[in-house]
This record gives sequence, C-alpha cells and structure tokens, in this order.
Amino acid sequence: MRRSPGGALAAALVVAATAVAVVSQPISATAAGSDPYAWKNVRIDGGGFIPGIVFNPGEKNLIYSRTDIGGAYRWNQTSQSWTPLLDWVGQDDWGHNGVLSLAADPVDTTRVYAAVGMYTNSWDPNNGAILRSADKGATWQQTNLPFKVGGNMPGRGMGERLAVDPVNDKNVYFAAEGGNGLWRSTDFGVTWAKVANFPNVGNYVQDPTDTNGYLNQNQGLSWVTFGAAGRIFVGVADKDNPVYTSADSGATWSRIAGQPTGYLAHKGVVQGDYLYIATSDTGGPYDGAAGEVWKYQISTGAWTNISPTPVADRYYGYSGLTVDTLHPGTLMVATQISWWPDAIFFRSTDYGATWTRVWDWTSYPSRSKRYTLDISANPWLDFNNTSTAPEESPKLGWMNESLQIDPFDSNRLLYGTGATLYGTTDLTKWDSGATFTIKPMAKGIEETAVLDLASPPTGAPLVSALGDVGGFYHADLDTVPANFHDTPSLGSNTSLDFAELSPSFFVRVGNNAAAPHIGVSSDGGKNWYQGQEPSGVTGGGTVAVGADANAVVWSPAGTGVYYSTTRGSSWTASTGLPAGAIVESDRVNPKTFYGYANGSFYSSTDGGATFTASAVTLPTTGRIHLKAVPGIAGEVWVASSTGLLRSTDAGKTFTKVTTVAEGINVAFGKAAPGATHPAVFLVGTVDGVDGVFRSDDTGASWLRINDDKHQYGNMGDALTGDPRIWGRVYLGTNGRGILYADRTGPAPSPSSASPSPSSPSPSTSVSPSTSVSPSPSTSPSTSGGCTAAYKVTGSWSGGFQGEVTVTNTGTTASTGWTVKWTWTGGQTVTQSWGGTAVQSGTAVTVTNASYNGALASGASTTFGFLGGTTGTTNPVPSPVSCSRTP
Repeated sequence: MRRSPGGALAAALVVAATAVAVVSQPISATAAGSDPYAWKNVRIDGGGFIPGIVFNPGEKNLIYSRTDIGGAYRWNQTSQSWTPLLDWVGQDDWGHNGVLSLAADPVDTTRVYAAVGMYTNSWDPNNGAILRSADKGATWQQTNLPFKVGGNMPGRGMGERLAVDPVNDKNVYFAAEGGNGLWRSTDFGVTWAKVANFPNVGNYVQDPTDTNGYLNQNQGLSWVTFGAAGRIFVGVADKDNPVYTSADSGATWSRIAGQPTGYLAHKGVVQGDYLYIATSDTGGPYDGAAGEVWKYQISTGAWTNISPTPVADRYYGYSGLTVDTLHPGTLMVATQISWWPDAIFFRSTDYGATWTRVWDWTSYPSRSKRYTLDISANPWLDFNNTSTAPEESPKLGWMNESLQIDPFDSNRLLYGTGATLYGTTDLTKWDSGATFTIKPMAKGIEETAVLDLASPPTGAPLVSALGDVGGFYHADLDTVPANFHDTPSLGSNTSLDFAELSPSFFVRVGNNAAAPHIGVSSDGGKNWYQGQEPSGVTGGGTVAVGADANAVVWSPAGTGVYYSTTRGSSWTASTGLPAGAIVESDRVNPKTFYGYANGSFYSSTDGGATFTASAVTLPTTGRIHLKAVPGIAGEVWVASSTGLLRSTDAGKTFTKVTTVAEGINVAFGKAAPGATHPAVFLVGTVDGVDGVFRSDDTGASWLRINDDKHQYGNMGDALTGDPRIWGRVYLGTNGRGILYADRTGPAPSPSSASPSPSSPSPSTSVSPSTSVSPSPSTSPSTSGGCTAAYKVTGSWSGGFQGEVTVTNTGTTASTGWTVKWTWTGGQTVTQSWGGTAVQSGTAVTVTNASYNGALASGASTTFGFLGGTTGTTNPVPSPVSCSRTP
C-alpha cells in the first residue's frame, strides 16, 4: 500500500532550528571510531508491494525484483532467497530506495540498470537517477537525471520503463514520467539524452485537482520492449495513443495504426511475430475497473482483441502479462485489481484464442481451483482472517502488476502482490489438469515501514509496530512470525511501550480508520485485548507506560493527552501538555512521565495527571525523539535536527553532545563490560558522518557500527538497543524492514571499557515522593579474595536503585565471583543487570554475568539492581561478602 515519506522526508526538509538553552557545559567527545558489526534482517518476509520482477533472458536463475520504497533485490538460487542491492543508499539520497524500473542486459549478463527516485512532487527533494552495475548489482555507479523519478508514485506498476537493446546492448532506453519523454544512453548507461523526435510524452493524470502533488502527475511513458533487430515498442500513458513503434532503431517513430484506444497499456511483451499488450482504465496500482488484452501481429499490422472476458462481464483491468519463451503461443495475464473474491490469472496456449482461469465458479459461493496456496513459510499472509466463501484467506493477491514465467523453465512463475512475492515451480500442471502449488518466495525481501520497536528485559527479544501490517511479536529474530498483532487489529501501529519494571505489560496504538485504536497485552506483547479509548480519537499518536504498569499516558491523534490508572479501561484528560505531544515514561520512577511539544519539554510527577513545562528550549524542526534511560531515574535524551541532548535531572536542564551534528533517534541497550551506564545508540551525524553509532561512555566517545554498504537511507524512526545482549541494536527503516546487528569483533576486557560519567540522582523536584538516599557502602570483606562495595544510587516511594562494585583483591585473575548479603528492612530485588540476582527470604546472592567474571588482579566491575521497599527505611546491609573463583 502507499506509504508516506515519513520521517526521512521531514529530515530532508529541515530548516533552521531554534537554539537550545542549556545550563551545563557541553559534553566533549572524541572523533568517532568504528566497531565491526554484522547486520541481518529480522525476518518477516515481504510486507509490501512488489511492482516488478525481471528475469535476465541471457542467464539462468539471474532474477531481479524491485520495490516501491525498499530498494531492489537479486535472487540467490542456492539459498532460495533474495539479496538486497541498494542498502548502500544513504540519508541524503533516501529517495533512491524507490525503484521505478529495472533492466537486465541479456548480452553481458553482469550488467543491470535501475531507475531510482521515490516521489516526483516536493516530498522527495532530489532528482532521480539511473544506476548501473557491471557486477549484477554488487556495486553501482550513478548518473543523475535532470528530473524526478517516482518509484512510489501512481502508475509505478506499469513497465518496465528501462530496457536494454538485445541487438546492441550499449543502447539503453528509459521511458520517463512527468512529461519528460523518452531517454536513451548509447554508452551502457553512463550518459543520457532525450530522444528528441519521440512524438508523445503522455497525458494521463489520475486526479488533476489533487493539491498535495501525489495524484496530479502526468504518468508519462510506461514501458519499452524490443522485437526483431531495429524494432522498438514504447507504451504511452495516453488512452488515445497508447503504443508507438520504431522500425529503424529509433531513427523515426510512429503511432501504430489500428491500435485499441480507451485504455492505458500497462504492459507490452513481444513473442516472435506478436506484441501483446494488457490494458486498464487507470494507472493503478490500487484501482482499475475495466480493460482489454490485445495481440498485434508485427508482420501484417493486424490487431486482435484476445481479452479473456468481455468488458461488460468484469470489474477489473489487466496488468501482469508474461509469455513462455520456450513455448510460442503460451501466455498469461493477471487482473490489475480484482479485490473480490480474489485475483484472477488467465492462461492461453494458443496465442490468446482461448483461455483458462486459475479458478472458476462452480455452485456459488463455491470455486474450483487449479492451485494450492501453501503459506506455511509465511503464515501471517492469511492476515489473521478466516474468510467465508467465496473469499478465502490467504488470497492469491492483489495489485498483481508483476507476473513472469522463467525464460529457462516453463514450470517456474513468479508474481508480486501488495504484500509479498509468490511463485510456483510446477506451473505446467495447469495445462494437464493437475493442481500446482503456489508458495511465498520472498525470503530476504523486507519491505515494511517500521514505526516503533521495543526490546523488553524479559520475554521476546523484540516487539514491533509497523505500517500496514501492524507489527509482530518476534520470539525468534530469524523465524517468520506466525501472525501479526491482532485482536484488536489497529491498522498501521504508530507506537508501543512496556512497563520497564513489569515488562509483561504492553500497550500499542494505531491508525485504524475507526475504533479501536489501542491494544493491551499482559504477556509481553504476544496476545492482546482491546482497550477503551477517549472520545474523539482518530489515530494512534504516541503512548507511554509507567515503569510499574500502574499508569499509561496516551497522546492520540484527534484529541488531547489522556492518562489511565486502570490499564486502559478508563481515561482522564491530562492537563498542561498540548494535544499531539510526544510522550515518554521514566524507566525507573513509576509516577514520572515526559512530553515534548513545539520546542518545549514537559514532565509529570503524578502519573500523567498534570504536566509542567521546563525552562529549556528544544528544537522545533526535523525528527524529534526523546528516550528515558532504563535503570536511571530522571535521565532523558533528546535527538533532534540540531544534535543530541542529555538531561540527568528529569528535563530541568540539558547538556549538548558537541560532536553530534544531527540526531535522528537515540536508544539504549545493555551496558558494556565494566561500564555501569547502558550503551547509547544513535542514528545521526557524528564528526560529519551519517550513520548508526554506539557509545559506551554516555556520549564521550562514539563508534560507528554500520558502514557505507549498510546505510539504509530511510532509517531511524524506530530504534532500540537490547537490554540483554551488549552491543545489539534493532533498527527500523521506512521500506527495508527491521534490521538487527551484533558486534563481530572480540569483546574488550572489563577494564578497557570507558568509565561512565556519574549521573546525578534526580532531585526532589522530579517527583513529590522522590528522595535521594546517601550512597553509603559496606566495609568490604576481603576474606574471599574480592571485595563488594554496596551503595544506593537513587530512591523513590516504594523503590530504590542500587549498585555494587566488585574488586578482585587477589594476586591472580579470577574466573567468576559471588556476592551475598542479607536485608533487614524487608527489601526485595525486582531487576538486576551486570549479574544474576537470586533472593531467598531476606538473603540475596548475585553471581557474575558471562562477560564480567574474569577480573585481573586489582580490576573492578559493577552490577546494578532495582529494589522494592515496604517501609519508610532502606537500611544498607552489612556485611556484604564477596568470594571469587578460582
């Protein structure tokens, strides 16, 4: 489905930002280094529109596919998966992830071309380009065009607009949109010039009155294909003049006499002496109510209507069109849009004289089918539906603009839909009356728009909020989930959050056309039930869950900000925070929430009932993301067009990280070995370089963790670290799905990690119930070859945060350690990091984590924990013992 340009557009259109008022000195930082990482897809498989599939007719199993916002891919026959080819596209040229057309060179099969650009209106600030590769898309060179290209514009399923002359492969043609005409390169795509004598630039516009610039574009020329030597055919988005030809290699052009009119020719395919065209009444890809299929005999000039069904008897146009090059006269065509009860494919083995359907009516509402649809590899494709006849779930598809028979194998057919790429390897069973099997063949293609991500400390490693398909509970990152979020289904999910100290509780919100707009989970995001919602809600907005799950703050579209103390079953209007604000929860103090709106920072200390603006001034332009730090009360970071800001006093003041020129998003993950502060992840610009970065010392220094081959141009609106695996980050993109990345280099020794600057504990003004305890430590016991120094680093009503420093006092290195104490004030451990804490009665035992047990003589490490209190005191335990191994 159509997706908006999202945050990438906002970043691209940034103007001067409001200055940031701070009261502390900037954090100085050194130049960014790098840390090697391996980047992988969080597997969903598909999730978006596949407008084009291109088989190279010169090499077996060399297949390409294109997407409207997620780049291009090449098929890997061995792994039966797709390899992304445009992950190197960066933030400055994010629109080049929209691929309007692909062309494969049938002579030198190492060559491939792509016409890239996402929007022809103001949403994309850049012109389009033609990319060329001489190594099957492993690397590319670029020639910029003097106009825009619309890989995600109406009509993007027509084509292919790029084509290589099979007689002289130096010649490459591009049929442009927007009234820009026909273009040609005579040097393998290096330079391009307009074909000045091509007579028609097209005139079809979907909606001339559209004011946002999306539907009022001239869809221009739609495809180029070749016949015998010197013969070229070009499709034009002109219902009165849909097809032109040249018989002299482009020296002269003419409208083909006798051609059908009244429709747009979506596809044109040559087989021997025939040109076949599939037509529809609109440019698609979402609509189309009538059309025809025609055959043109090149040698005689005769046109024949070979439409499978008379126009009066149908409700769809035609688009996907393919021929079997191994069997002349065999061709297939697909409905452009047949929403009900399903898509229809037609097949002819006699040049279109007669046709059979992939399914037929029997006794209504029953249908007989020539196929079996097996979605076991991607079970979510049933869209959580159990349809009633005559509809079925899963469907064959919709938006079937791409349909291709393998030129080397008559049994293989691939076709695209609005959600995935399907295929079969036993197609010819159709002709014998046997049943053939269709399966998803989208492994490696990740085309979702990611709007939010959460990685809780327990449960699934990741829960996602996505456009169109809603989002998933990712129990295994390398396995396709069985279903997406449902019951309720919220359409595009815009935001989700969990309770940091009770992470089984989740809330998600979305842009459903009507209620519901909210779902609630009590099992970590696996299963959901529908929450109630305030009146006037029209969209998801943002949502924040209090640290202990006893408060939820929701800033939906269509109305103001609300809070709930009943887990979403009732709502009360918040005061002091403007409608449309971004909301976030403190990850330690259950009563503290934060908000951002129009350059102002807000905080609440009463569970979201009232908000108060701080005195600081924050940026007002670009993408704004604010995140609170797990395990540290009152620490909030803000990423914006002017950089990265950090507050350690609940937003009263902010400190600027000087080397971060732009911050798109910020997130936190497990602390590095030897560090106490969670790792900080940034999508932004450090030392003049755009990228994904990690800091293990609260921004004092940065490591770039992506590289120039993994830039994911439309990235960053969703970002989170993993609280359980140091270094792991989850990155959301707008069109390239979810990526997760892990370090590939050796882990540093605990002593080599940079120390974290001390974080001030929140002052009493953060929350009326908050008081800061002193930080006493026990007299360390040395009898076990190590010492353990215990201190309270922050406290609030009903809870506190502690930290223990373990030091190896022996003369040899340790391989592990154990710390023990007994509480006397009724305290309980609720969460730990940097060590595994077990409590039995009042006795607590903590053993080292996998990475910090090995301590050199004299070396130290720390672990932290959150605790609960039942009384008014929180006495420090004594003694705190430490023993080491060996």
